[in-house]
Amino acid sequence: MRIYTSESVSEGHPDKLADQISDALLDAFLEQDEKSRVAIETLLTRGVAVVAGEVTTHGYVDVARVVRKTVTDAGYTDTDLGFDGNTCGVLVAIQGQSSDIAMGVDVGGAGDQGMMFGYATAETPELMPLPISIAHALTRQAASVRRRHQTLGLRPDVKSQVSVEYDINGNPKRINTIVVSAQHSPTLTQAGVEEIVRSRIIEPVLEAYQQYVDGPINYHINPTGQFIIGGPQGDTGVTGRKIIVDTYGGLAPHGGGAFSGKDPTKVDRSAAYMARYIAKNIVAAGLASRAVVQFAYAIGVAQPVAVSVETFGTHTIDPEEIENRVKQRYDLSPAGIIKHLDLLKMQYLPTAKNGHFGNAAFPWESTKNADLLK
Repeated sequence: MRIYTSESVSEGHPDKLADQISDALLDAFLEQDEKSRVAIETLLTRGVAVVAGEVTTHGYVDVARVVRKTVTDAGYTDTDLGFDGNTCGVLVAIQGQSSDIAMGVDVGGAGDQGMMFGYATAETPELMPLPISIAHALTRQAASVRRRHQTLGLRPDVKSQVSVEYDINGNPKRINTIVVSAQHSPTLTQAGVEEIVRSRIIEPVLEAYQQYVDGPINYHINPTGQFIIGGPQGDTGVTGRKIIVDTYGGLAPHGGGAFSGKDPTKVDRSAAYMARYIAKNIVAAGLASRAVVQFAYAIGVAQPVAVSVETFGTHTIDPEEIENRVKQRYDLSPAGIIKHLDLLKMQYLPTAKNGHFGNAAFPWESTKNADLLK
């Protein structure tokens, strides 16, 4: 038996809030000019949001207005909560994109070097690892409960962690441990928080995973005893600091490049989406029950310098044949990826909540053309 663990954080976690601001600004720039080149980072701390990065666009965006709306939409409307989008300071330090980078991107090349990974596994209907699927479900549920039942005293900053036991063949067998840390009002006792989290967050989520509730589960709810000070008051938030939460919860490799705040000419984002799309379609086509797809790019070069597929011995045809089909049937240039996944028509803000993968609404999650690989 092996135990694998993944974590998730809510939309009110300071790092995830920074991601949402960066992606909300990206959406605003692309709405004005779909050819905008955007690479925005956000830093949040007590009472202040700092937005920096590189943007080249023919549009105009009121950066402070977008920042404030994103913060208040996430639930931070009062300084007692740890942040207030209505009154926080907004500092802007945005400049144009480097002309050296633009030289390579303008002709269709990749905007940077690097490697990107996509992963899929048959262990859940959405072809995601079970631990991260449950962890995301918990933070989604926590946000929903907070919004629908504001008098309960829950606040926006929530973290979850799920440990799952796997058998020797790599199949998930049972949930071992669940950790939830939920920010709350000072009026709630530890016992009160535990009751709310168990009855309104954990138990409704576990109803969908009953096959993995086999024996006692170890629960840790607000294990420090209280969690009143949260959000950017309790911890500085920075864009791109939750890349494992964004992807596969640690059960697959990660190239290191963050996603949020980057337009789709940045292969850190678009190629990672395409790698997930191909990995998911490999599994959906029945060519393997588990797959990792890796791309590597050189700055200014359109096609990847390397493409590889790993199936962990779960393949039903020769792995080299799978790899050849991927290379032959997809245009893996930035322009080809953008066209295939229609990435200029995306709203990216939703990707900055509960992970970039596993949500059927995202185009890279589609398997309707899986037969292309058969």
